[in-house]
Amino acid sequence: MEPNSFIEGQIILIDKPLNWTSFDVVGKIRNRLRRYCNVRKIKVGHAGTLDPLATGLLILCTGKMTKSIESYQSQTKEYTGKIKLGATTPSYDLESEIDRTFETSHITKKMIEEVTQSFLGEQNQVPPIFSAKKVDGVRSYEKARKGDTVVLKPNKIAIHHLQLTPIDEQTLEFVVSCSKGTYIRSLAHDIGQNLNSGGHLIELRRTKIGDFSVDQAQSPEQFLSTLQTSE
Repeated sequence: MEPNSFIEGQIILIDKPLNWTSFDVVGKIRNRLRRYCNVRKIKVGHAGTLDPLATGLLILCTGKMTKSIESYQSQTKEYTGKIKLGATTPSYDLESEIDRTFETSHITKKMIEEVTQSFLGEQNQVPPIFSAKKVDGVRSYEKARKGDTVVLKPNKIAIHHLQLTPIDEQTLEFVVSCSKGTYIRSLAHDIGQNLNSGGHLIELRRTKIGDFSVDQAQSPEQFLSTLQTSE
């Protein structure tokens, strides 16, 4: 693409790698675009954060397209991943160590089917305390990491589709389609609770945002290489 097209506004679909923050992706691409477009500043933003331990589709908008970020954030999102049953962590994922363990031998296929149905539709969901939600002007995860007590208000969300597939006695694979504001870590934790056993997220990949698919996306390195060959 011509440099001016990024200044005017483009959508860039990135497949975020594991252990990168969304901010890492934006920063790396913004810095490269500044040089490619030969400008001091260029607007680059993303339409929906992915945690460092998640991979998958990240929509980046440049230039005037940054005005469309909110509309992309509000679209339905699809995720795949795995939930580990029988244990909980304070962060609801692998960011923190296991704090409690539970039995899983009582869980049946019928229980999983019933729990799957119970999560469909509109509902209130409490975000993880290890999240970017602000409490008294401070990020919730900052308070949680200090050991402070954190109480977060529930959000109204919607689960449009949920598929849970056991792959062994303690692991569920899932596919979920959900509304803006849904925390998949909280969903994993709540599924574990509803199965009368703990649960935490061990793998997460965002596969769709609206009509955009991760199959259309490039790694950061692939995208940056297209700029190098264009120069």
